Amino acid sequence: MPTEPQPTEPQPTDPFEHGFAQVDGVRLRYVSSGSGEPLLLLPGWPRTWWQYRTMMPSLARHFRVIVCEYRGMGESEKPGSGYDKTTMAHDVHALVRHLGYDRVNVAGEDVGSWIAYFFAAQYPESTTGLAMWEPGAPTSELGDFPALPPSNGFNLWHLGFNQLDGLPERLLAGRYRTVIDWSADQLAVNPEAIDEQSREIYARAYDSVDAIRAVAGWYRTLREDLRVAADFPKLTMPVLVPGGRYLAFSRASNQRLATDIRFVEIPGAGHYLSEEQPELLNRELINFFNG
Repeated sequence: MPTEPQPTEPQPTDPFEHGFAQVDGVRLRYVSSGSGEPLLLLPGWPRTWWQYRTMMPSLARHFRVIVCEYRGMGESEKPGSGYDKTTMAHDVHALVRHLGYDRVNVAGEDVGSWIAYFFAAQYPESTTGLAMWEPGAPTSELGDFPALPPSNGFNLWHLGFNQLDGLPERLLAGRYRTVIDWSADQLAVNPEAIDEQSREIYARAYDSVDAIRAVAGWYRTLREDLRVAADFPKLTMPVLVPGGRYLAFSRASNQRLATDIRFVEIPGAGHYLSEEQPELLNRELINFFNG
């Protein structure tokens, strides 16, 4: 029998469970721990499930925590298509059903926040609550962001760069550590929170041509994602949008999307809430999802 691929990261001492599931034609990797109501966590770019490793033990005392490396990320499959967020949310929903759940709490950061929003919008009957941050839902504010941002603003250069045909692969294959370091050092309030081991793990996860093409897929579909998201009705489940330095942007782009939405500041965090302030973010997620 063929064997499942083995995780490439050093395994933490916490008793995480690593698994793979074949759902609707794509193999997804997930990492889980704990018991209780399910809480699905979706990572962001340029990271993997590893970004949640310090949060999981505390969350697992309250929930059955499941971190999904979605299509194109980490040890999950990297097919040539299917990177629109409608399809990626469908993948994640199929994983939820595969694991035996009808309803879950969903939380996501960065690209994971886009997928989390599409999950809740497409499958409201499967979504107990939604938390999304940095930035949250893909909205017109992303599409309208200037190519030349203000000198004191959030530079979203990667939205355009990652869509370029063939160039990211040629420039970055085997050199992705440069992107990992630049992003952490520029976008984090506390860059040291993304430690050397984590930076190496993320760089290895994205160094291949296939991984870089998958990232391009996430971003090349963004214009279509914005169009689709604009037609979704308001969400009716409770929604939480945490944020640090960039909370004002998240507030502006998400405040119209739900009938029950709250915003909360995470002090001392930039773009990487889950790694810069894991304890504060955990506190907000536990209070929110416990209702």
